[in-house]
Amino acid sequence: MAAVSSVMSLSPATGLTNKTALKRFVVPSYVPSLKRNVDFRVSSMSKKEQPESAAPPKVSTNFGDILAFGGPGPERINGRLAMIGFVTAIGVELANGQDVFAQIQNGGIQWFIVTSALLSAASLIPLFKGVRAESKSNGVFSSDAELWNGRFAMLGLIALAVTEYVKGGALV
Repeated sequence: MAAVSSVMSLSPATGLTNKTALKRFVVPSYVPSLKRNVDFRVSSMSKKEQPESAAPPKVSTNFGDILAFGGPGPERINGRLAMIGFVTAIGVELANGQDVFAQIQNGGIQWFIVTSALLSAASLIPLFKGVRAESKSNGVFSSDAELWNGRFAMLGLIALAVTEYVKGGALV
């Protein structure tokens, strides 16, 4: 405010008018730039604008889509098998004192094949009918929790096998 009032008090005798004095005293670098480097748009829809009968998107029941690399089948089935395998490996180890490799040598392959076939069939039947785990998830038992538990079980089973191999015997 002081700079503006001093500009206004300049006399016409000095040859400076208010406009030229203002241009001389107000430097553009003092004015903050309001330009932004990022452009973004915000849009929203009110409840009235949304369609009344929004049908859920149709899911593919094609065998190739279900068992594709990014499909709903592989990670979910592998995670379920890993959860069962990890709990079973720890349980047998606590009961009999056998490590994972001894369990596999003493008939574990047959149990693995039977369990894998049953669990895969039980997991694939709803997927072929178009039912997804996301549609049935609620609260604590959500589909995301199942995926994370399966991922941790896969890591746990590998860590258990590597630890027992390095140690040379059962973990517990």
